Amino acid sequence: MAGEGPGAVGRVALVWDERVASYDLGQGHPLAPIRVELTIDLIRRAGLLGNGVDEVCPPPFDEEDLLRLHREDFVDTVRRLSRDPTAGANARYGLGPGDTPAFPGMHPASLLVCGGSREAARLVWEGEADHAFNPAGGLHHAMPDRAAGFCIYNDPALAIDWLLEAGAERVAYVDVDVHHGDGVEVMFRDDPRVLTISLHESGRFLFPGTGAVDDVGGPSALGSAANLPLYPSTTGDLWLEGFDAVIDPLLRAFDPDVLVTQLGCDSHATDPLAHLSLTVDDMAAVYQRLHRLAHEVADGRWVATGGGGYQLVQVVPRAWTLAFAEMTGRKLPIDTPMGWQEVVVAKTGATPPRSFSDDPVRVSEAMAAHARRGLEESIDGLRRLLLPFHGIRG
Repeated sequence: MAGEGPGAVGRVALVWDERVASYDLGQGHPLAPIRVELTIDLIRRAGLLGNGVDEVCPPPFDEEDLLRLHREDFVDTVRRLSRDPTAGANARYGLGPGDTPAFPGMHPASLLVCGGSREAARLVWEGEADHAFNPAGGLHHAMPDRAAGFCIYNDPALAIDWLLEAGAERVAYVDVDVHHGDGVEVMFRDDPRVLTISLHESGRFLFPGTGAVDDVGGPSALGSAANLPLYPSTTGDLWLEGFDAVIDPLLRAFDPDVLVTQLGCDSHATDPLAHLSLTVDDMAAVYQRLHRLAHEVADGRWVATGGGGYQLVQVVPRAWTLAFAEMTGRKLPIDTPMGWQEVVVAKTGATPPRSFSDDPVRVSEAMAAHARRGLEESIDGLRRLLLPFHGIRG
């Protein structure tokens, strides 16, 4: 379905509830809430709000809605450990020492995250906003029966489920996090109404170890899952080449009613938990492509969530502010606002980034050649194994 170009931006919503900072897995954990708090502060100080761009506090999320995608025994366990995290780790449900420790209040905190993503979906589907962004969302590893990878409940999947219940016939989900969007894929891999697309570092090298190119969906919905695994040291030009070669035509062929995206920024060259080599400038180019496609194939309906990203000060706030600026169609200054830089120092003691841009990334010729081979293998695999399900040849 053809839509207007991305220059025709109307209403845009930033979905935020300051209480979501209570989703805190503990001191020293990589998924620190400060990264989202600094993002919100940077968006505000960069002048992106106002005149049709609004900050929206979401309503409560109904616990019963969790049971549409999450098992009742799992939700009961989260609720119990939320009241008393010392009641004992439960490896069966993915809660305990390691990636996803139980913490006080984790059940209501997780509901706040889910409420934000559902509200973003509602605003867009019901026409109250053209685009909506919940930077605290994107917890894409959570499974129906367990927590995983810092994620307790799967808010992007719950937003997609809400859209389907509200009448969407086709939803495209694009996940640009460096880790495979496994939880969302699992929940919809046998549903032909949902196309899940994940561009990520190959599971040969990185958690969760899934998302191979031959993973193309369940038996009742072959072609409903698309995975573009990438090798370490993949730079932005290669990443974008892969997107343009196979993801762009795939989205056009699927022709979704709404585009849902997970904008994890842990593909950055300096991220401590992964090995790709993108810059925030590359990420801005990714957001431009997603924005254009939202208008060209989904009548402008774009629901975005945050996700991974563990350079808490240097990368996450800039990347997601660039994403929100793209949604609004507004220009950012060259330098980050001085007031924001002062907040960074006061709250973290870290040296803040002064520019919204990065220096180019350089990798060795050997690593660049290795990354190129990996990309070409993945593109070839998708062209052979997946695109024919969508009537795309060659």
